Amino acid sequence: MTRDTETETAFEGVLRQIDDTVPFEPGYYNESYLDRRITARMRRRDTESHTEYERLLREDDGERQALMDALTINVTEFFRNPEMWDVLRGVLRERTAEQRRVRVWSAPSADGREPYSVAMLACDDPEIDESRVEVLGSDISEEALDNARDGVYHTTRTTDIAAELEPLSDPDRYVERDEDAFRVRREVQRLVDFETHDLIRDGARDPFDVVLCRNLLIYIDVDHKGALFDTLEASLADDGVLVLGMTESVPPDRTDRYEAIDKRRRVFRRA
Repeated sequence: MTRDTETETAFEGVLRQIDDTVPFEPGYYNESYLDRRITARMRRRDTESHTEYERLLREDDGERQALMDALTINVTEFFRNPEMWDVLRGVLRERTAEQRRVRVWSAPSADGREPYSVAMLACDDPEIDESRVEVLGSDISEEALDNARDGVYHTTRTTDIAAELEPLSDPDRYVERDEDAFRVRREVQRLVDFETHDLIRDGARDPFDVVLCRNLLIYIDVDHKGALFDTLEASLADDGVLVLGMTESVPPDRTDRYEAIDKRRRVFRRA
């Protein structure tokens, strides 16, 4: 959508306000993504202009937090793209068979379903030694992390938790069911830690054996994808495994640094 000069300036004012007052880096994200999320909040607040919404952000702490939550990538489910999890199963079997600690990082982890999926997979597969698996989920949204730590998920009109857990041999071993509520059991939760981390501002972490960063790069502006990939790369062990989203890929200038374990499922080993 093309904006006229006046509207463009007002939209940029909203972005400046976000940059100044919200712990989020709008400059790294593509404009169409930002536009969709900001417009959705404007509708919720019955705000008709970007100028009016900029003023609301300056004056309303609650709206700044609500916008932060809206801007955070939070679309997730248990065992999203099941074929990828079959590939990851093989990776975890191989790594734990080497009698070593296997550290897995899910970033961003949203409400925790991806890191819990890793832990459930480890517990469910008799060829994976779950005692050697450590999972970290990180996100920039404190609300998402609080929900993840609670580990309670609800079936709704658009979300069928029971269906999401079908890849497991016996889901009831890993969740307690109470009507539409599913609580992750303690034996799964003990494998997972959660903490605040901003992939853009906070940089790399100690090397991990597996890094899952799925469906974030598609929202990042092309000029900043290299910097984000630097962070992911620096967070991988020398032979670490990187998992991207199904529509994402290793940048062309870095393909010589990775060997495809399964290119179609976007699972790569650092060469």
